[in-house]
Amino acid sequence: MTDKTELPKTFDPAAIEAKWYPHWEGTNAFRPERPGAEPYTIVNPPPNVTGSLHIGHALDNTLQDIMIRYERLRGKDALWVVGTDHAGIATQMVVERQLEAKQDKRTNYSREDFVQKVWEWKEESGGAITRQLRRLGCSMDWSREQFTMDPHFSKAVLKVFVDLYNQGLIYRDKRLVNWDPKLKTAISDLEVETREVQGHFWHFRYPLADGVTLDDGRDHIVVATTRPETMLADMAVAVNGADPRYASVIGKYVELPITGRRIPIVADDHADPELGSGAVKITPGHDFNDFEVGRRAGIAASEMLNMFDAEARVVQTADGLIPAEFIGVDRFDARKLVVERMKALGRLVPHVVTAKDGEVTEHDAEPRTIQTPYGDRGGVVIEPWLTDQWYVDAKTLAQPAIEAVKTGVIEIVPKSWEKTYFHWMDNIQPWCVSRQLWWGHRIPAWYGSDGQCYVAETEEEAQALAGDGVTLERDADVLDTWFSSALWPFATLGWPDAAPAPFVPSEVEGRQETVVLGPSTSLGTNGEGAPGTSLLAKHYPNDLLISGFDILFFWDARMAMMGTHFMGQAPWKRLYLHGLVRAADGAKMSKSKGNTVDPLGLIDSYGADALRFFMAAMESQGRDIKMDERRVEGYRNFATKLWNAARFCQSNGIGASSSVAAPAATLAVNRWIIGEVVETVAALDKALADLRFDAAANAIYHFVWDQFCDWYLELIKPVLSAESDAGEAAETRAVAGWVLDQILVMLHPFMPFITEELWHALGERSNDLIVAQWPAPLAEVDAGAKAETEWRIDLVGSIRSAKNELGIAPGTRLKAFVQDANDQTKAWVNGFWTGAQRLARIDFAPLDEAAPEGANLQIVVNEATFVLPLEGIIDIAAEKARLSKALEAVSKEAKSLEGRLSNPAFVEKAKPEAVEKARADHAEKSAEAERLAAALARLG
Repeated sequence: MTDKTELPKTFDPAAIEAKWYPHWEGTNAFRPERPGAEPYTIVNPPPNVTGSLHIGHALDNTLQDIMIRYERLRGKDALWVVGTDHAGIATQMVVERQLEAKQDKRTNYSREDFVQKVWEWKEESGGAITRQLRRLGCSMDWSREQFTMDPHFSKAVLKVFVDLYNQGLIYRDKRLVNWDPKLKTAISDLEVETREVQGHFWHFRYPLADGVTLDDGRDHIVVATTRPETMLADMAVAVNGADPRYASVIGKYVELPITGRRIPIVADDHADPELGSGAVKITPGHDFNDFEVGRRAGIAASEMLNMFDAEARVVQTADGLIPAEFIGVDRFDARKLVVERMKALGRLVPHVVTAKDGEVTEHDAEPRTIQTPYGDRGGVVIEPWLTDQWYVDAKTLAQPAIEAVKTGVIEIVPKSWEKTYFHWMDNIQPWCVSRQLWWGHRIPAWYGSDGQCYVAETEEEAQALAGDGVTLERDADVLDTWFSSALWPFATLGWPDAAPAPFVPSEVEGRQETVVLGPSTSLGTNGEGAPGTSLLAKHYPNDLLISGFDILFFWDARMAMMGTHFMGQAPWKRLYLHGLVRAADGAKMSKSKGNTVDPLGLIDSYGADALRFFMAAMESQGRDIKMDERRVEGYRNFATKLWNAARFCQSNGIGASSSVAAPAATLAVNRWIIGEVVETVAALDKALADLRFDAAANAIYHFVWDQFCDWYLELIKPVLSAESDAGEAAETRAVAGWVLDQILVMLHPFMPFITEELWHALGERSNDLIVAQWPAPLAEVDAGAKAETEWRIDLVGSIRSAKNELGIAPGTRLKAFVQDANDQTKAWVNGFWTGAQRLARIDFAPLDEAAPEGANLQIVVNEATFVLPLEGIIDIAAEKARLSKALEAVSKEAKSLEGRLSNPAFVEKAKPEAVEKARADHAEKSAEAERLAAALARLG
């Protein structure tokens, strides 16, 4: 693929993409052999094996690919680890739905047979997203593609669990979890979505026991709830210790209606005197806040009452006080029944509504919009449920990860996220890692008939712990997928086969930890250094993690904990957190809103390069991205402009350069463009070092569009003409070819497909662009050439703009008289005679000749004024009248918009998008007014 070919007239992204990706992958270009090269490592956040590429993936992976291609071009052993997550709940649901479509179900199979069906599905249908990542152009090391259920990875997961258990950092406990009654499993906070639901707020009178009354004489306390059914398991009523209304009854009891249970009145700051009655019913077994109140009140988790089974149907509590009519009833039916019984007992406080006409009506409850948790997979309301689960002592593991950020071992970018990170880590709760599923890493714990637990990596090891004759049964649960993915930075590199020395706890945990890296593993040695150096030794810690801020806690922080604990080093040196891709109006994208965008559709329409460049250009630290298809289209036009520039070069004898260093140059325009390359390379290096993707994209965009396409190619046209000096033309062709090569290299991380195509189309190459050398111009900015060329650009641009403003045809030739020019400008004028004729369509008058009297156009560049007579060119009076009328109209519009924007009522109350549009319109009208005023002033 090195033959020089004539470029087609039309740029066709689809054909180019289909051509180059298989070529790169087939030639191992994503991980070239570079023994001894400096390593650079990124691990890709493993998408679910069930997943499809969404717009967030497109952003995340584009940013990673920019960095990995950039570092590969800089000669490093750039490893981008890729793989997929087994996605326990999501994958099991996919297979169960397939069975349901055939009137079959999971429970018709043994666990082993069902898991085999999941593996069959994975082989046939799983991993579609990996094909989609290829369409985006992601240069991942597919030769080492990982899967979190692969044997080597599963080995790592089991070892981590067993080691943490033996260190006392994993344990079994009874706590509240997010329970999905449909899927019958605990789920993580990330798998819970909050929806606004139209619900109700009921008020109940709980009678005080033992004849106790409040200071005002009432014999009851009023509590409010959105979940009346949970009163069947109430264990306390909380009031604020500083609330004088209840000071006299703290430590007393209420007697619950329906169950008759005596429960204490406790003081707790959870009760807010300003909210409702100031008294709160406490159901520690079914509410996360109540659980903590219960613990503070001295109620152990083992004593907390549970009133639901796994399907959220009412079961009898340990004290046996729930009436039989409630047993087996669904939670929402139980809600209705509780309200009926409380109303019949006279314990329901009605909600009174007074209409405008004075009519009073009573209702059982107050209508309320309630933030309700739903399982994102099961689609049903989540139930806080008290159950025995496996937990990680996250608080202990968090300490080294906190220190790593505090001491700068891990740099979080943007730095503003550090505060959020510390807040969450300082207040971290035990991490529930067990899930009631069949698909996943089965927990390596076995139980004897007496309930004794034995944790080991294999059943044989567990049997050895239990002793002969003890019958063991394995724990039925599997591990949370976030548990296994927390090992991603090191388990993907061969750990534990190339493992640190046996665990010695870290200093932050009160001990010390030593790392001795082992030999190379069978997972591959591509790019390793000296013999005996493992992939793990060379590529851990990783250099960079790029992640959405929304998984900072679910994945990033947990990797930091596991990496520092098991490897003795933080898993990566830098953590870059990007924002969300939002809809054009700023709303969060969701399928329910119908405002999602398919990145594959955008690739089909505009090409992968355009989508990638949009993502980079819009990625500004600390800000979300608003989706704008017009800008994607604009970047496709950018690619087309580069394509046409390359065609121009081909047609003018400009081809591939054989030099990394800049060619020798004598012409100012050539010395100028070489300096522009030097500055652009420096700007890109700085922006990418700072992870300022928007600044990097902006730098290369403006260099390509403005300096190279719009001006350099224009300025050299006279030099390339048949009548020009042969030596100057040869120099210019050499410089132009070299500059175009530098453009292709600098732009490659952002737009890999078009740049690779143009790289080969321009001439013979010894290598593909993907493994070329990052620019090293070995040149400096020539200040004199820069000043002269920018003067030419300013002069030509100003004349073209003035002609356009005055309605003068671009090809109209005008005479230009030069006034007040210094010696430098006169020299530049003399050297630009032919260029000015071709580019600005002006003929310079002799420098000592004065401009004639009459109407003229005046252009000021630096200290000199260029006077262009207009007699016979346009009707001056008519043009002044036209400009004045247009200026008056646009000024009026700008003033009206300014008035709206200065009105606080509009800015504060109007929709944000309306305010934003008004600001944009005002800026546009103001700029137009300035342009018209300048045009009018030029006419004198």
